[in-house]
Amino acid sequence: MNEFIEARGVDAYERGDYETALAEFLPLAAQGDAAAQYNLALMYGNGQGVPQDDQEAAKWFRRAAEQGYMKAQSFLAFMYDEGQGVPQDYQEAVKWYRRAAEQGYASAQSNLASMYVSGNGVPQDYVFAHMWANLAASQGGEGAGEKRDAIAKFMTPQQIAEAQRLAREWKAKGK
Repeated sequence: MNEFIEARGVDAYERGDYETALAEFLPLAAQGDAAAQYNLALMYGNGQGVPQDDQEAAKWFRRAAEQGYMKAQSFLAFMYDEGQGVPQDYQEAVKWYRRAAEQGYASAQSNLASMYVSGNGVPQDYVFAHMWANLAASQGGEGAGEKRDAIAKFMTPQQIAEAQRLAREWKAKGK
């Protein structure tokens, strides 16, 4: 958890001045600023300037996620996927990964592909798994190309063609 975004308090955080960063993030987060909520969640998740607290991190990720902040959606999904700070719930994980994936967030696309491979929270489906991994790979998502290629080993040529067609259609919609 170290994907801080540009916002007030980030400079202080990067200098290791967690007290100042916290003082700047807290009021903004309380007022509904999604970037501050996301950054505050990262601080709680990492235990930087505050005691490490996954439940508090999940609370702030949720607030930012509900405003459509894709990185917060992806982190919240991961927390549900792992049962970290929230009860493990694969369907909730899929819901939040999908919201971030549909906004084009490569990390969420790759994680959603994994959910389709495992059948956690969704029916197992290699076509959708390949499609999401392919989309993540097309954006340079870390490990996504290898994941796509590993998934393809379980697929027929027709299934691969279908997954590629779905990925092309998804991209054509301007996602």
